[in-house]
Amino acid sequence: MELKEFEILAISPLDGRYAKATKALQQYVSEYGLIRFRVQVEIEWLLQLGAEDKIKEVPVFTKEETEKLRKLYQDFAVKDALRIKEIESVTNHDVKAVEYWIDEQLDELGKGSLKSMVHFACTSDDINNMAYALLLSTTIKEIILPSWEEVAKGIKEKAILYKDISLLAKTHGQPASPTTIGKELYNVFARLERQIQLLQKQEVLGKMNGAVGNFNAHIVSYPDVDWVNFSKKFVTSFGLTWNPYTTQIEPHDYMSEIFHSLMRFNTILLDFAKDMWGYISRDLFTQKVIKGQVGSSTMPHKVNPINFENSEGNLGIANSLLSHLASKLPISRWQRDLTDSTVLRNLGAAIGYCTLAYHALNVGLSKVEVNEKTANRELDEVWQVLAEPIQMVMRRYGIPNAYEKLKDFSRGQALNQEMIAQLIATLDLPDEVKEQLIKLTPQNYIGIGSQFI
Repeated sequence: MELKEFEILAISPLDGRYAKATKALQQYVSEYGLIRFRVQVEIEWLLQLGAEDKIKEVPVFTKEETEKLRKLYQDFAVKDALRIKEIESVTNHDVKAVEYWIDEQLDELGKGSLKSMVHFACTSDDINNMAYALLLSTTIKEIILPSWEEVAKGIKEKAILYKDISLLAKTHGQPASPTTIGKELYNVFARLERQIQLLQKQEVLGKMNGAVGNFNAHIVSYPDVDWVNFSKKFVTSFGLTWNPYTTQIEPHDYMSEIFHSLMRFNTILLDFAKDMWGYISRDLFTQKVIKGQVGSSTMPHKVNPINFENSEGNLGIANSLLSHLASKLPISRWQRDLTDSTVLRNLGAAIGYCTLAYHALNVGLSKVEVNEKTANRELDEVWQVLAEPIQMVMRRYGIPNAYEKLKDFSRGQALNQEMIAQLIATLDLPDEVKEQLIKLTPQNYIGIGSQFI
């Protein structure tokens, strides 16, 4: 793979080592993406001003004029973003630079007379909050939810494949009642599926109400316009939820909700990645050997669970960033401070580390398969796990001190099939019950686990 110079010089692995894996995010959460969404908001605001018959200074746009204006963001190119950054180098204000760039485009379209109405009555966060809302909603739809569904699907497929393979469970790291590999994987899938459903229902909020959220300049300029409904119509036209109660900024509470959703999903995957690492260490899962790859610079035999380790590490970084975003963004001094602005610029990094983790986990899943020989061997070595069902049957038939008797017999002991059979033979139980207990093995003492799948 040929590396580009900018990749080898990048100070973040997202744009360097892992640039290929994060390329899809560039359209949404990059500086370019944010600027493009800003342009979209500004253009659509101008179009809606034109649709209001009480605002005579902006004429109703024809279909052709509307299409040309919308092409400014639909066909928005990197060169356009670079021009805006060039303007910003003079203005030292990112949103104002967008306004001036649109002014240039209006001149080219022969609509220079409308320049005074671009960004009309807007504060910067009217544009920014809407741009970030579109950035987030689009990224959730195009990147995050498809990634979540892919991860969940991969785990579900493995769960179905291995639903009947018995597994020695371990609670507190010690042998416990057996389960099935499929059931344990399906547990993870069910947790992930719930988070997917919650994120699908998540509201994304927007506001367009001026410098302190009260439509001050709007009312003075056009007192006859119903600015409340005008604002609501504008925000909801993007598929967003209108927030009428804001200061200069939309308070970002919904963002915090989204980031906590991401963190919950990531935490479930962290748990899963660590468990998979442990199962591979126990040789319950084997990994496909990829020709040409090495697992150690000195130990040729090694096949490391590097994808699950990579996923775990990146999930940790993502959650650290998301935690700060979620706790910081809802806080702003009085009606406005700029701490949210610089923090929000790290949104792409947080999502970038998420996508890296999801990709690594998917690769890891594709490379593992169950080692039934190891699974059976582990179960054959722990017949003492049958102490649980035996003492429960003893309780049913009124044998006193059942738990204590089985504790004395089994706690800290390595039992085998013969020893279990000898114990059952001594119990004061009906013969048919003894026959049922004799048929129990660590492999078939799995309850109805596989039926949940």
